[in-house]
Amino acid sequence: MTDHPRDLAALQRRLAEFAAVRHWQPYHTPKNLVTALSVEASELLEIFQWLTPEESARVMADPDRAHRVRDEVADVLAYLLQLCEVLGVDPLAALEAKVDRNERRFPVPPNPPDSHPE
Repeated sequence: MTDHPRDLAALQRRLAEFAAVRHWQPYHTPKNLVTALSVEASELLEIFQWLTPEESARVMADPDRAHRVRDEVADVLAYLLQLCEVLGVDPLAALEAKVDRNERRFPVPPNPPDSHPE
C-alpha cells in the first residue's frame, strides 16, 4: 500500500497521458476498450476457475495467486477507467446512481432470506 491518497480522476488522467505519449488514442475506441476489459476480466476469472469456494476465499494467502489477482484487477480497472474517459462517464457518479436504484429496487425485507438474488 502507498501513503498517498488515491484519486480516481488523477488515475484516469495518468492513464490518458500514458496512452497519449505512446500515440495509442486511435486504438482506444469504445469497442476496443470494452473488448480489452472483457479479456482482462476473463483473465481474472481464470485464476478462480477451478477453485472450490473455500479455496477462492483464501486466494490472497498464496503469494503467486495474490500477485496475479492484483495485476488482473488493475488491468480490469485500468480499461474500465479508460472506457469511462473516452465515453465521458463519471464512474463514481454512475456507481452511486446504480446503488441508489438497487436500494429502491431491492428494499430490505422484514425477515432477510438466507440468499440474495443473482
